[in-house]
Amino acid sequence: MRYVSSTLLAAQKEASAVPYVEVKASNRIAGVIRLRWERLYTGSETDAYHAVARPSDGSLLRARVDPSAAKLYYQRTASPDEQSNFAAWSDFGTVSNAGVALSSSGAKVLLAYVTGGNTIKVKDSSDNGATFGSAVTAATLASVAWLACALKSNGDALLVYANATAVYKVRRTSGSWGTPAAWPYSANGITGLALAYAGDFHLAIAGTDTSNNPRLWAAIYGDGFERAADTWSALMELADADSGSNVTFKAPFLSSLDVHRLYFVEKYTGTVAYSRPLWTWFPPSQSFTINAWREPAPLDLSSDYGTAMTGGGSWAWLSTPNGVWRAPFTASTTDLSGDVIEVSLEARRLGGRATVTLRNDDGRYNDLPGGAYSVIRPGGELEVSPGYVTGQGPEVAAPGYRYWIDSIEHTSSGGEATLVLHASDAWALIERWRARRQHTWLAGTKTIAQIIRFVVARAGIELLTAGTSNPANTLKPDFTISPGEDGLRAVRRLLAMVPDLMRMTDIYLYLTEPEDDEASGYDYGTDHPIFHARYASAVLPSNRMQVFGAGVVAQQFDWPDIDNQLDRLSQVFDLNATTQAKAEDRATFALRKETLAVPHGELVSPMSCGQEVNDVVAVTDPLAGLSAVDYRVMGVELRYVRRSRARHSPVYEQRLLLGAV
Repeated sequence: MRYVSSTLLAAQKEASAVPYVEVKASNRIAGVIRLRWERLYTGSETDAYHAVARPSDGSLLRARVDPSAAKLYYQRTASPDEQSNFAAWSDFGTVSNAGVALSSSGAKVLLAYVTGGNTIKVKDSSDNGATFGSAVTAATLASVAWLACALKSNGDALLVYANATAVYKVRRTSGSWGTPAAWPYSANGITGLALAYAGDFHLAIAGTDTSNNPRLWAAIYGDGFERAADTWSALMELADADSGSNVTFKAPFLSSLDVHRLYFVEKYTGTVAYSRPLWTWFPPSQSFTINAWREPAPLDLSSDYGTAMTGGGSWAWLSTPNGVWRAPFTASTTDLSGDVIEVSLEARRLGGRATVTLRNDDGRYNDLPGGAYSVIRPGGELEVSPGYVTGQGPEVAAPGYRYWIDSIEHTSSGGEATLVLHASDAWALIERWRARRQHTWLAGTKTIAQIIRFVVARAGIELLTAGTSNPANTLKPDFTISPGEDGLRAVRRLLAMVPDLMRMTDIYLYLTEPEDDEASGYDYGTDHPIFHARYASAVLPSNRMQVFGAGVVAQQFDWPDIDNQLDRLSQVFDLNATTQAKAEDRATFALRKETLAVPHGELVSPMSCGQEVNDVVAVTDPLAGLSAVDYRVMGVELRYVRRSRARHSPVYEQRLLLGAV
């Protein structure tokens, strides 16, 4: 159940309650601000090593290496905006054609670069990059190619750097650089480094593994937050390709703003060749250690050295040597509730949709996506929250139902104009994800919950596992997602192996085990009236389950249903069932899912604002001979008509699809 205040709970049970539906549109997708870039600067600088930072005074700091002149150039633009002329580049002297790094924390700025091919120099600023102190040697390494640094608020810092095949790190503590040390891993090539600080030092590393397969890895160097200080995590794959694919990854840039955002280059040397920056992120409450990144998306840009990102205040910034882009960096939300004429929504276990109709008699929505309603566009987020007017004013359940706009319609009829928004929930985002390549997990490597988390994360959705079954948290099957397979199909195949169900609440998907003795959370037919209902007793699609595993066979029977209709056999072939116990469990789960999938009728009532899919409710309906009979909610539908129209009367009701507990 969603949260419902005591006053809202009382109101939804009153026959005279005044309905209220809140509808808000925002520029977020699953809680993450959607960045829409606008190019502010276009120059002719050579695409090469570069970096960007934004200190606390709002200035934009950029550094780049000019390989033809072997020079380091630095630029500080005090107040970058769409009208400004970006400041001229300052010559910071002769350097190697190698990486350059910038990091800021408050007014402190750290600049790192390479001289002589093997000496890493750093300069510090305490005035937002306006001036720098003398250069200090932080480390030396033959043939340094890539650099990244992260500066803490107290002035401590971490510098990571690499030659062709190895990564090194050196820390600065209390103003002194320590002893450099190599990472504990092996690679055949390193093609880029990125570093951000968020409690620990978070890294992205591009290169090739010891079999020459291109890889983009994430890793953590501990600072005592999630990982012990000065220890390395395991390498976590972000992107991968095969050695013969003509694909490589390079030049990652990592920022920790509202969430971790990562930009990197995918380079293809076949026909037709390209060098395309891609970008990705992960959900706002997710730990870096989970490594569940959204499927990378392309930028409309060609670059060998990628796009550096920074941000702060109201804006996010992208930078290359010859370009600067800006995007609004605030969660923009527009309340549409006052214009709502009709709302219909539905929520199901594995899918839902909504249609919202808004008044447009004065043409206020005619210039979309511009003006005051710029957040209303395809892909924009809608939050629909049912409620009532109480003594406290309009109140709604929290959180609301989340949908993302698929299409926008302008209608006109009988002198009346409306705007109609059609939207789908997170399951549509998951279904629209198609595997770009084969993903394979060998037996014993990842649990079913972890694989589901990977799949839904590719669509930008976060999975929570409160109440998850033991099998979902412990079974580690052989599992393959084939190229082109959609995320919803993959999730369905995984759910078939465990007793769990899933539901969407707010921006999260929950994986939970439905217990057959689960207590009811809400009553209908007592103090919450029922408009009309139907209750059904139905046979099972399958009442006998056979599971053929790896040399084992198991069966489960629903004997009462077999007595009614003889046997309806369903056979499952699962080589992950390597023991008799696993086969028996799989048969039990499969038969339980058959029971939970059978519709047992529907109930129409005034809106119960906190109702959710998979809730257990008790129904009392003397006319049908029911007294506190429990059902599990298979679906929730809402129909709201705000005012009378030629073809409608005012309506505010919900329809619950009922199933077995």
